[in-house]
Amino acid sequence: MTLRLSELIGGGYDKYFHSRKRYRVLKGGKGSKKSTTTAINLIYRLMKYPDSNILVVRAVMNTHRDSTFAQLKWAEEKLGVAHLFKNNLSPLEITYIPTGQKILFRGFDDVLKLASTTVEKGYLCWVWIEEAFEIESEADFEKLDLSVPRGNIPPHLFKQTTLTFNPWSEHHWLKKRFFDKRAEDTDCYSTNYLCNEFLDETDRAVFTRLKEENPRRYAVAGLGEWGIAEGLVYENWEVEEFDYKKLGALDGTEWQYRSFFGLDYGYSNDPTAFICLVVNPIKKEIWVYDEHYETRMLNCDIAEMIKGKGYAKERIRADAAEPKSNEDLRRQGICRIAPSVKGKDSVINGIAAIQEYRIYVHPSCKNTIAELSSYCWKKDNTDNGVNIPEDRNNHLMDAMRYAFYDVKTFRPQKAERRRLGGEELYNYYHGVRAEDLGGL
Repeated sequence: MTLRLSELIGGGYDKYFHSRKRYRVLKGGKGSKKSTTTAINLIYRLMKYPDSNILVVRAVMNTHRDSTFAQLKWAEEKLGVAHLFKNNLSPLEITYIPTGQKILFRGFDDVLKLASTTVEKGYLCWVWIEEAFEIESEADFEKLDLSVPRGNIPPHLFKQTTLTFNPWSEHHWLKKRFFDKRAEDTDCYSTNYLCNEFLDETDRAVFTRLKEENPRRYAVAGLGEWGIAEGLVYENWEVEEFDYKKLGALDGTEWQYRSFFGLDYGYSNDPTAFICLVVNPIKKEIWVYDEHYETRMLNCDIAEMIKGKGYAKERIRADAAEPKSNEDLRRQGICRIAPSVKGKDSVINGIAAIQEYRIYVHPSCKNTIAELSSYCWKKDNTDNGVNIPEDRNNHLMDAMRYAFYDVKTFRPQKAERRRLGGEELYNYYHGVRAEDLGGL
């Protein structure tokens, strides 16, 4: 039996199917055939190129079974070659029986195992990162990219990493890395449901209704355009140029504003995240004006960063789960650091309090912008949102929530402002209380 690939995958993917560039990057809306086409492409390649092997990656390992693994099994059936493959669940892998070539599955939640992936036969030359939007940082991608594929390969093979995703946020590193730069070693593609001739009228009716009821979501999920993530935790925010020192100066309401600071610890995979914001509880405004976002920071590095920014004397709320780090920072001169408040529903209650405010972010706070653009609610197995935030894209979001705890004790009073002066006025604006200064 002879199969025509054009009949299997339809139109819109010819150049993508035959690309041999080092990076093959595909953003697309739902129903755009991007994942099914990629699955067919990889099964086809494995059979065509002896000695080739494939690594399939997602942010979380246990999401493969019902997504990429199932799609590749479907591709075997579609190509009529299922009898030539062994699909193993433990460990999760697919073997091409005639040659022993492998398709391996890994997750970014086990970086060491991911970076050390090897094959017994042939060469690990192709990587497929499905739902690449879930990969939180470019640094995480670089760890994989420097490890796999690697080494010399024979002339009949080529190295390639394929990334497929829905473009939920225009602030994601994928856009800047691949679509804005358009490097010579990269092929970028955009597709949507309009090129999927296998959809029936009921499928298309879903998109028509989405276009009418939710144009913003339709632009991303339907047309595959860059947009803002669906199910955002914080939607009431914008990027704006401002001088935080002059807030309220025009209308004489400076006394309504105060600075707050939050710190979330990280190290190897997760960054240390530090955020600075001014809050006006009367106007319900948050102004994010400074941030720090870096991996592999020791406590001494964090202390020097805070001192260098001029915030060593400020009240800083930090992760309560690390009392040893908090005490270490106190000994290094960050004397007013205090633990965040943990407890039942503290995350949800903290988020709910922030949601009452309009958030303004200075353009220099690029990591805050990226997290606000992609910090989403979890979804259940029916794709409906649940009242629990996803535990990713949330380091600065956690730091902001820690900082915001002290807002409830801020009671702007104009009369009090008039009685203060000099150092007392500075302390008042920056949240320094007399009892905080006693032991310094």
